Amino acid sequence: MSFRLQPQPPARPNRCQLFGPGSNTKLFAKMAASDADVINLDLEDSVAPSDKAQARANVIAAIAEHDWGNKTLSVRINGLDTPYWYRDVVDLLEQSDERLDQIMIPKVGCAEDVYAVDALVTAIESATGRGKTIAFEVIIESAAGLAHVAEIAAASPRLQAMSLGAADFAASMGMQTTGIGGTQENYYMLHDGTRHYSDPWHWAQTAIVAACRTHGLLPVDGPFGDFSDDEGYIAQARRSATLGMVGKWAIHPKQIALANQVFTPSKEAVMEAREILAAMEAAKEAGEGATVYKGRLVDIASIKQAEVIVTQAEMIAAG
Repeated sequence: MSFRLQPQPPARPNRCQLFGPGSNTKLFAKMAASDADVINLDLEDSVAPSDKAQARANVIAAIAEHDWGNKTLSVRINGLDTPYWYRDVVDLLEQSDERLDQIMIPKVGCAEDVYAVDALVTAIESATGRGKTIAFEVIIESAAGLAHVAEIAAASPRLQAMSLGAADFAASMGMQTTGIGGTQENYYMLHDGTRHYSDPWHWAQTAIVAACRTHGLLPVDGPFGDFSDDEGYIAQARRSATLGMVGKWAIHPKQIALANQVFTPSKEAVMEAREILAAMEAAKEAGEGATVYKGRLVDIASIKQAEVIVTQAEMIAAG
């Protein structure tokens, strides 16, 4: 381990981030009553340009009018390449109450993008006397964003999470696909006439996880476009969880249960993790640095792996 230790990410459940357009007020109550850990009220891609102002007003009203429970309440603002984003930030922070937890910044391509939003938010918080510091989540959805992912992850102490936006990322990279996440039909190896499909998002996810873990952020997998394909969603979520991501987006309510299922450690996994910790504690008392658990070697590194599972399970139970 480096002398400079990795900071711990925020201790909050983040298994599922449910998105809903700010222009559709009928969805707000259902979103508030859902089992999603994070609510993302959207002002960006799901809102037509002609509806931007009304969607912003809808979201500001919804923050106060609905009971969001203990969910993380987030609003995705418009991109910095649009004329809408500054008004999103100003109106949200000047007109909404302090129930708002987080601003999600889309299409972040460099650390300076985060700095720009941070400077504006800091000025408004100071001017209005807001008591709660607004957190940030950024979305990596361009070639530039991935190229600068480590710098972005370190760009602001407000940052708590980072997501992969597969659709815009694919477009930015010039990928020949219209699919949003999941297996891509033409991305395969051929062996003895049999197709073996690889994961085209793996390398981007790995880069995001590494940047997040280095700087104490929550790495989150983004959308899975085909909400009729439960098995495909679960398969991608499981790959993401194995890589170290803590949750996934839901663009349809039916995906909430799928995300919660995958990113909640099973009773069996938690029990095994606790048994490993107990076995290592016994080994420590015996003056040993390693021991055998169910026929396999476990050591000090195993403690860290087991602690991740136990800590996650306890945090979800407490939430």
